[in-house]
Amino acid sequence: MPRRTLPAARALAATVTAVAVAGCGGTARSSTSTPLVEHGTVRIAAASETPSFDPYSTFGAAQARYAYDSLVNLAPDGTVVSGLASSWQATTTTATFTLRPGITCSDGAPLTASAVARALTYAGDPANQLAGAQTVLPDVPFTVTADDPTGTVSAGTAAPFPFLTRTLGLLPIVCPAGLDRPQSLDRATHGTGPYVLSRYSPGGPYEFTVREGYTWGPDGATTAAPGLPARLVISVVPQASTTANLLLTGGVDIADVNGPDRARLTGHGLSTTDVATVVGMTFFNQRPGRPLADPALRRALVSALDRQGLANVAVGGTGRPATDFGAEGAVCHADLAAANLPTQDAAEALRAAGWNRGPDGRLTKDGKPLRLRLITSPDLGPTLPPAAELMARTWTALGADVKLVTESLPALVNAMYQTGDFDVVVGTSPGFALPVGFVPFFSGPTPAQGLNFAGVANPEYDALVAEALREPDTEGCGTWNRAAAALFRSVDALPIADGRSTVYGRSTTFATTFGGQLVPTSIRLHQ
Repeated sequence: MPRRTLPAARALAATVTAVAVAGCGGTARSSTSTPLVEHGTVRIAAASETPSFDPYSTFGAAQARYAYDSLVNLAPDGTVVSGLASSWQATTTTATFTLRPGITCSDGAPLTASAVARALTYAGDPANQLAGAQTVLPDVPFTVTADDPTGTVSAGTAAPFPFLTRTLGLLPIVCPAGLDRPQSLDRATHGTGPYVLSRYSPGGPYEFTVREGYTWGPDGATTAAPGLPARLVISVVPQASTTANLLLTGGVDIADVNGPDRARLTGHGLSTTDVATVVGMTFFNQRPGRPLADPALRRALVSALDRQGLANVAVGGTGRPATDFGAEGAVCHADLAAANLPTQDAAEALRAAGWNRGPDGRLTKDGKPLRLRLITSPDLGPTLPPAAELMARTWTALGADVKLVTESLPALVNAMYQTGDFDVVVGTSPGFALPVGFVPFFSGPTPAQGLNFAGVANPEYDALVAEALREPDTEGCGTWNRAAAALFRSVDALPIADGRSTVYGRSTTFATTFGGQLVPTSIRLHQ
């Protein structure tokens, strides 16, 4: 399975923003019944600032949907619908897209097949180190050609890759004016999308203005639709409690809220869409010399965990243990965890693995105590440290010497991808909507050559992935699920809880894609 070299920046992008880039699941819709407002302004709250609006950067990908289009889009049921392309076809090694006629860039220039090919080639060039783009593009080398008279763009890969339509087809396309001056993409937008960035302030707010004559949105959506706002103003509101207050008082119109603040928003007439998430992902360091390189020890420790209790802590209430590595709505998602995770008697399994509990209550093997360094970060969610603490207490009761360390996000990433100084990390799921997105985390080289920071080596998983890569699109879901089941049986990672966050609208309706990203052409302002 040949892959491009993965720069360290991609590790951070995958940890923090993969959901924003690679949303490939279905769409949820909010609702309200009040009359529409024409040419109004919708105020949107964002949890973090956007230092660059380059759609191929780590941070700009989250806002790209307002000003940039992709070749295809996704319908509410997760099927692929038109975008810049009116038709498409793909195998595991080739993909062809035929452009709609009459598409123009924000500067008025017509969009050609050559321009699209140039954007795909630029985004996929490893020399450009575009971390945001690399989290959505195929993880194999590819080449792109164009035929302007017929408006066709064709891509070919150096190795099989099953989701070419859902990767190449969903990349935001930057117009030639932006590629001519890539540095300009930080503070200006050069796309074909329904809005144009018209105001930028460091730390926000950011303002987008609607484009007239736009007719090539998802499945033919246009900016002439009644109630579509003329302006979108995005303000940075880091605290969920403040965001909830602003929704209640009319300070913002649309915002994503998770955690206990959701309860305060019930019963106030807000429109909502629920967003499926996976809260917490536990990885076990299997590099040579670490105690958890022994699968028998991993199975014993995970068998001791109260998964329901962990799920409750992870969601800050009544939770459900995670069923898969990806969230509900992800392509090939299935209920795999319960049937494949070990359910041994932990104490007996430890003895069978050679760990004996001494008079002092501590576990030892060959005279060495079981010492585990468990790390997490509240920057990835306020409930992760309490979940990690529950794990630590459980394993301490078994006789392990557990050191629980709470880190900042940069320190956590450094431990994962630089020093490797951890045994267990309770972090966040990369949130990939495609099963292939997880492959570099569970196989292949360790950093700095790859993303397999836990040193996972699972031959069964590797063999099944190689098989799945030869099956087009969702035809390979059965194989992908068998591969994920192999990871659960070996306890190569443990997702903690299936969670929910909610996107709320005050006097607005909208649709969201997988991961809770707004569909700009779906936003409507109401009285």
